[in-house]
Amino acid sequence: MLLDADMAVKSPSQFGEGRGSRPTPVRTEIGDQPADILQFTLEAFDEGGVALATLVDIRGGAARAPGSHVAIAADGRFCGYVSGGCVEAAVASEALVAIAEGKDRNVIYGDGSPFFDIVLPCGGGITVAIHVLRDAEPLRRVLDRLGDRLPAALRYSPETPSLEFSECYERSCWQGSEFVTVYRPVTRVVISGGNTEAQAVARLAATSRWDVVLQNGAEQDVTDVIDAFTAVVLLHHDLDAEERVLDAATTSPAFYVGALGSTRTHYQRSERMQKRGFSQQDIGRIKAPIGMFGPTRDATALALSVMADIAACRLAAYG
Repeated sequence: MLLDADMAVKSPSQFGEGRGSRPTPVRTEIGDQPADILQFTLEAFDEGGVALATLVDIRGGAARAPGSHVAIAADGRFCGYVSGGCVEAAVASEALVAIAEGKDRNVIYGDGSPFFDIVLPCGGGITVAIHVLRDAEPLRRVLDRLGDRLPAALRYSPETPSLEFSECYERSCWQGSEFVTVYRPVTRVVISGGNTEAQAVARLAATSRWDVVLQNGAEQDVTDVIDAFTAVVLLHHDLDAEERVLDAATTSPAFYVGALGSTRTHYQRSERMQKRGFSQQDIGRIKAPIGMFGPTRDATALALSVMADIAACRLAAYG
């Protein structure tokens, strides 16, 4: 589903018309996690008005996935990305026009756009729908759901125009004449191990703003913190030490379970698990040796390998 391209052709801000005393767009670096952007949107709504721009169509290559946002406050501050950074200021300018006029609009950049002065380096094209927020309650409901580690969605109708809370769908996409943006909780990583490798993974995960649970695997029960958006990382040099957390993780809804050790170590692990009653399907969930690439020389390289593996698995599972 594509919005009417004529709306972009008639956009006055592309030609420098009607700018008046509108503020200059200024990026505010608060991060690009969906929850961060929605929280910024709520605060800007209470402070004087805001527009939420959403990537709703991609032609060819693109740096961001459908459903990506830029939030633009009436005072010119904006955050988020719908591309690699090459069009966001232009989107913010369009949004300020929309806020001033009180009307939603869409803009087209790159391939298919009549505006040759803004080119996407990837060579593709994108369509961005800009909604002037009139009701903040749907966003609050999404943030509440994410806070409870539950997925949520917003349904945008350009015809109404309106933004409503919706039941969750598998991915962000057009549903008939409406665009549904799906939000999922931030990745939680449960790290079992009291060694240098565990500390390195914890530091990198925290830097990535993931939810980190670090414990030594001996006593703590992690069953209640593992959900469908959790990766379990076992970094022990002793199969006995990992057993408690491994058993909990293998039968949990976690999207990723990875364990340290060589292929030979994992064979021993598998034999022990079979004796404890686990099936081949259960054992097959375990990524071992852990990580995206082979043996590493230091803890930092191992942490990068593990984090990349988790990110790839999350992307494959949820898009």
